[in-house]
Amino acid sequence: MLLSDFDYHLPASSIAQRPLEDRAASRMLVIDRRAGRWEDRLFGDLPGFLRPGDCLVLNDSRVFPSRLYGHRAGVRSLPIGKKNPKRREYLSGRVELFLTRPLSGDRKTWEALVRPGRKLRTGERVFLGEGIEAEILARGEFGQRTLRFHAEGDILEHLERIGHVPLPPYIRRPDEPGDRERYQTVYARETGSVAAPTAGLHFTAGMLERCRAAGAVEVRVTLHVGLGTFQPIHTELVEDHRMHAESFKITAEAAAALKAASRIVATGTTTVRTLESAARQGPFRAMRGETDLFIYPGFEFRATGAMLTNFHLPKSSLLILVCAFAGRELTLAAYRHAVQAGYRFFSYGDCMLIL
Repeated sequence: MLLSDFDYHLPASSIAQRPLEDRAASRMLVIDRRAGRWEDRLFGDLPGFLRPGDCLVLNDSRVFPSRLYGHRAGVRSLPIGKKNPKRREYLSGRVELFLTRPLSGDRKTWEALVRPGRKLRTGERVFLGEGIEAEILARGEFGQRTLRFHAEGDILEHLERIGHVPLPPYIRRPDEPGDRERYQTVYARETGSVAAPTAGLHFTAGMLERCRAAGAVEVRVTLHVGLGTFQPIHTELVEDHRMHAESFKITAEAAAALKAASRIVATGTTTVRTLESAARQGPFRAMRGETDLFIYPGFEFRATGAMLTNFHLPKSSLLILVCAFAGRELTLAAYRHAVQAGYRFFSYGDCMLIL
């Protein structure tokens, strides 16, 4: 399959730049896979599509402030003459670090994306404020770096103070104080994601209660969102793409509920990848590990019976997963309808329910 087969036209005006005041006020496009049709509904209608025996599965990973700004120390810079007008700009220019996953138990060593990447050599240090420095240890592909923090205490505590909410680049504004609460699900618990599992952003405590009242059992699993979820596909052939591994966890309590469910309703693509990764290891059981599962058309779904998901970027692994579940032609036709009907796209946008 060609990556171009998963493209669609999206006007910039369709990309939601801010969340709705009411989380649960989003629109919801409901797709019936078997009938090959869709209908326009509201997210508040979701409980009406649930039934006793359903298991509503949520990813409870919590986003942390993983975007950092600083300036280089210049320890690995090429010599610049004292009279060079670019000297001060070079060392004071802003450097952006975007942490993607920890590589050590003490959370001092991380995989990260850096900008400007070409100017940050191995051995360079970046000053981040409050006496915190990050040293570039190694270079990787597509702007990736391995870095080590030099700071006392728990790095996550430092990040809560100096870090920024990692809003996606298509949200063309700086993060604001309100994003700390809104770019987070109301049930987030396990810290570790660098992007929100956005299908869950629509839920409020009241909506979760209504879903339980409809007979659905609420189950939480954890997948920490990293490069595997949002890294662009760089290969022309879809089958040649390789996902970055992301860590996941299923508790014994969650596994028991999943095994007893008559239908599993997965909230978000990260939840789908968690469930399908676990299902490939036998009956559901308590487990933790990493998954690099890439789901594309032709994939055999062993666990997921229905899916709630947001609208995804063209030619992304997330859109390809949705096409694998609902069918490529039906999915892209529904997306074209959503564009024409004025749905709001991406992280702070509307959602789809695929049955």
